[in-house]
Amino acid sequence: MEEDEPELAAGLEAALELAPAVQAAIEQVFPSQDPLDRADFNAVEYINTLFPTEQSLANIDEVVNKIRLKIRRLDDNIRTVVRGQTNVGQDGRQALEEAQKAIQQLFGKIKDIKDKAEKSEQMVKDITRDIKQLDHAKRHLTTSITTLNHLHMLAGGVDSLEAMTRRRQYGEVANLLQGVVNVLEHFNKYMGIPQIRQLSERVKAAQNELGQQILADFEEAFPSQGTKRPGGPSNVLRDACLVANVLDPRIKQEIIKKFIKQHLSEYLVLFQENQDVAWLDKIDRRYAWIKRQLVDYEEKYGRMFPQEWCMTERIAVEFCHVTRTELSKIMRTRAKEIEVKLLLFAIQRTTNFEGLLAKRFSGCTLGDGTVKKPDVPPLSTNPFLEDEAGTETDKIVIEKSDAEKPKKPKAPDNPFHGIVSKCFEPHLYVYIESQDKNLSELIDRFVADFKAQGPPKPNVDEGGAVLPSCADLFVYYKKCMVQCSQLSTGEPMIALTTIFQKYLREYAWKILSGNLPKTTSSSSGLTITSLLKEKEGSEVAKFTLEELCLICSILSTAEYCLATTQQLEEKLKEKVDASLVERINLTGETDTFSIVISNSIQLLVQDLDAACDPALTAMSKMQWQNVEHVGDQSPYVTSVILHIKQNVPIIRDNLASTRKYFTQFCIKFANSFIPKFINHLFKCKPISMVGAEQLLLDTHSLKMVLLDLPSIGSQVVRKAPASYTRIVVKGMTRAEMILKVVMAPHEPPVVFVDNYIKLLADCSTDTFQKILDMKGLKRSEQSSMLDLFRQRLPAPPSGAESTGSLSLSAPTPEQESSRIRKLEKLIKKRL
Repeated sequence: MEEDEPELAAGLEAALELAPAVQAAIEQVFPSQDPLDRADFNAVEYINTLFPTEQSLANIDEVVNKIRLKIRRLDDNIRTVVRGQTNVGQDGRQALEEAQKAIQQLFGKIKDIKDKAEKSEQMVKDITRDIKQLDHAKRHLTTSITTLNHLHMLAGGVDSLEAMTRRRQYGEVANLLQGVVNVLEHFNKYMGIPQIRQLSERVKAAQNELGQQILADFEEAFPSQGTKRPGGPSNVLRDACLVANVLDPRIKQEIIKKFIKQHLSEYLVLFQENQDVAWLDKIDRRYAWIKRQLVDYEEKYGRMFPQEWCMTERIAVEFCHVTRTELSKIMRTRAKEIEVKLLLFAIQRTTNFEGLLAKRFSGCTLGDGTVKKPDVPPLSTNPFLEDEAGTETDKIVIEKSDAEKPKKPKAPDNPFHGIVSKCFEPHLYVYIESQDKNLSELIDRFVADFKAQGPPKPNVDEGGAVLPSCADLFVYYKKCMVQCSQLSTGEPMIALTTIFQKYLREYAWKILSGNLPKTTSSSSGLTITSLLKEKEGSEVAKFTLEELCLICSILSTAEYCLATTQQLEEKLKEKVDASLVERINLTGETDTFSIVISNSIQLLVQDLDAACDPALTAMSKMQWQNVEHVGDQSPYVTSVILHIKQNVPIIRDNLASTRKYFTQFCIKFANSFIPKFINHLFKCKPISMVGAEQLLLDTHSLKMVLLDLPSIGSQVVRKAPASYTRIVVKGMTRAEMILKVVMAPHEPPVVFVDNYIKLLADCSTDTFQKILDMKGLKRSEQSSMLDLFRQRLPAPPSGAESTGSLSLSAPTPEQESSRIRKLEKLIKKRL
């Protein structure tokens, strides 16, 4: 037994181990803080808790008695619960039997209710069967009575229609025929009945007879050869028109066609091709004739035709078609007689007439009978939109509420636009050739006026005025473009664009580039005069105040032309047909004006740069090794500042309207002056320590002047652009570093070389050689210094060899200047 006790205890422990979910449910239902109720109960830990020390073992009997009492109570509770569950099974079976009996009773009641519902439904069907039969009988009876009434009306209406047709009672026929047609529609599904089909055929025969009879009445009243019947239209014809509205639409179209043809027959006779009045110079008489005819029609026949026929507009539209055809024929025959003034006169009168038609009529008879609303063009900043008004008949009144909206093109607003004037399009080449000739004369006049009047007078307050000829040119362009767009938006617009391009380029070269002041030497090469002229110490010829103002004026004009040409291109694309938009491109012309701007800026830079050359030459010729003390800025600095203060304010004030190009001028001057200044620094040799300090002071003075260059001499001080400031700071800082290297002692050589590499970061031996020349070192010292410099150079990155070879092939500005000097001396010797 003692051996089996451990196995029994292990079995009990295994039996008491519950699943975690079961254990969690028990703890949730019976929460307890007692350690004995825990799933991970450890007897050893529990005993150690009861007897933590040896002294506590004295109470072991008392603890054992408490545990035994607790066990006894648990046994009593278990016994009570077990006895209480003895009769549970019997009570459950009894409750189940009672539930089954209740379900059987409920099922029986549901079945009874279902049987009663079926009986009620059958009873309702029996009751409503007779009512449905009565409803069907009533509906069929109503349909029969209605059909019989319609049949009676149809039979009587057909008889009356035939009788009224024979008596020409068109007023009664118009109302009766519409009613008969409407009633006949109810019998479409009964056409298989012979009587119904016979009535339908009688109605169609009556309609055909009415159509032929009405056409005969109109032919009698308005014969095609003879004159109109005396007494004017009758009420019979007015009623006949009402009947024609109900008949086949072809009857109505035939009446309209014959009436309009008879009404315009006189026009074809009066304006035959062989008549003098048919030519373009008397085109007004055509439009005057139709105006009289329309007034005459309104007085005599206005009440005869229904208003919805729009007979007045139809007559006008047919007149336009006939006129376009006749004008096309006569212009093809007499094409050599067409002159520009005559063509424009005819087009103007024709567009005036089309505008008058647009005011008088809605255009509902054109095309499919609907007038398309014009598309609203996108908002444009193009200046060509302002004051864009043609003749008085083409003006559009803009209300105050629409004052800020973009103006719309005239042509799409007029549904009659081109209905006659389209015939002039094949002959617009005469207009294009005339504009070519006029623009050629205009450019020649601009050239002559400029030579006669001379360059514009200096007027700094105006900020560089644009040449008046520029505005005149674009005003003429606007006039031609508007005029041509009213004539055609097709190929003539492309031809006119080509003419515009031609004379934009001519204006750029003849008026702008052709009048730029000429310099003694150009960038392409040297002239004999420039080579023979002794520049050393002499004043270089510079532009006068008038010439500077002229250059600025030409620059402002080119800038205006550049912007306006871009707007002209946008406006041409708006005016031309969508399929031809890609053929309009004025990029080449805008590039031409950009070249003029660039050349003008370059001239200004060269002038100021050349004015500073004598001062820099004087700087390079000074004996800097003999300077004993550092004083104020040197005279050459004062000379450079003087030239800057003389030229820059004039240029700035004359370019006030184009600030960006003044900024470009400043940047280009800095990029030109600073390398030249550094080149002349290298020519100052040898330099003493005091001389280098004086040059450093001068360099700092020039640096401050250059930083202040954009606003020098101005009452309003503005901060210089960041791009310009970076160029000046970078270039002049390099000049200062050169002088600081010159000031540094060359002993020990290693420190001097490292200091040079650190300050200048220039790996060129040529630059290092020039620094040594400025310090006045002997050739032997320079040789050792150069060897040390080559040794101390940092390792070149990949591709450095190719870079070095490229630098040898492309001479620096200093080398280029040296070559030019040698060439000048060589030519002087030989001459």
